[in-house]
Amino acid sequence: MITVKRLVCNMLQENTYIVSDETREAVIIDCGAYYDAERTAIVNYLTSNQLKPVHLLCTHGHFDHNFGNDTIWHTFGLKPEVAAEDEGMMELKTMFKELTGADYLGDIPPVGRLLATGECIHFGTHQLKVLSTPGHSRGSVTFYCEAEHAAFTGDTLFRMSIGRTDFEGGSWSDMSHSLKKVLAVLPADTTVYPGHGEPTTIGYELQYNPYMH
Repeated sequence: MITVKRLVCNMLQENTYIVSDETREAVIIDCGAYYDAERTAIVNYLTSNQLKPVHLLCTHGHFDHNFGNDTIWHTFGLKPEVAAEDEGMMELKTMFKELTGADYLGDIPPVGRLLATGECIHFGTHQLKVLSTPGHSRGSVTFYCEAEHAAFTGDTLFRMSIGRTDFEGGSWSDMSHSLKKVLAVLPADTTVYPGHGEPTTIGYELQYNPYMH
């Protein structure tokens, strides 16, 4: 059984997830902690529950999903893992400047490893399969735990909505394929943990989300 802790972070209300199991090993998915209180809350959750983070995973390279990577790097020694197509965005500063007009002053850890489509990320007694789901960005991926029917979709699929495709590297045709050919075929009872907003299920989205058809 996995435990999923969601922490809503930064000015864009991004979902950071800490996923652990009975072994107390954990993975951190999309560490978007920007403010000091958010960074402290993530570290405190991990330490107070005696969790050992073993992977820092990124569904994609946009800055709001990666603000807190430096805290995880400095505290636990983990470097972010991201698909090769989004590696260039992980320096954060350029896109942050373009969208906010401000300079990003945080530390930027080096990318530790590039994720391969279809590989499995292991923690404790569980694993997450890397599903390629481009559209919001070229390197967007979904982390799927088949044993628990849980999918961490980043900004590809939201509850009754989807991520934007008008950013650099976005593609409507890629997004459509990701939704209809990759995510829609997951079991209907799969819980979807999106990059923003509330969790949902694949079955609910097939019924109510017009982009899934």
